[in-house]
Amino acid sequence: MSQLLETLRPLAEGPVPGVTPELPDEVDGAVGSLLNWAAGLGLAAAVLGGLLGWAAVAVGQNSERASLAAQGKRAILWSLLGAGGIGATSALVLLFFNMTHGT
Repeated sequence: MSQLLETLRPLAEGPVPGVTPELPDEVDGAVGSLLNWAAGLGLAAAVLGGLLGWAAVAVGQNSERASLAAQGKRAILWSLLGAGGIGATSALVLLFFNMTHGT
């Protein structure tokens, strides 16, 4: 058991040791504000879509409307993909910014 805990210890401390995720100073102005708003609104829309999807699944299952439940399940999957896409896009923007500035 202790070997498993020692193996997982780096993951508990963080995926990359000594790195804090933050925007560089050059981007921390209007671009940072725009990225923060876009990510926040996109994630809020993904959460709302997921909640409405779960509601459609619940109503569809309880009222024996299979098509409504299927639409709800698709909405849940699309909201998960949308949230993952927002996270991946954010990571790619920072990756390319750091590559072009040599950091």
